[in-house]
Amino acid sequence: MRNILAQILFGLLAGGIAKFIMPGKDPGGCLVTSGLGIVGALIGGWIGHRVFGLTIVAGFNLRSLGFAIFGSLLVLLVYRLFIDRRHKKAFDERVRARDR
Repeated sequence: MRNILAQILFGLLAGGIAKFIMPGKDPGGCLVTSGLGIVGALIGGWIGHRVFGLTIVAGFNLRSLGFAIFGSLLVLLVYRLFIDRRHKKAFDERVRARDR
């Protein structure tokens, strides 16, 4: 349980750092960034544990923070690709409806 709480705290911090590393216009603001950071931290912790065989750390250390930031960057990238594709599709539909 302590590990999940640590990952949530890492996620809040990692979401902000990921947004700083990959700036851009994302819908949702601070809440979406925090949520993506938390999900990214959990994914980063899972990758660190399962793929690299790192031990689970319940406290603060830079390696865990690094994996949280890495996971947050991955989640932010996937989120932007999904949102971009959805916006392009909606734009194309508006253009087609206007041209009819």
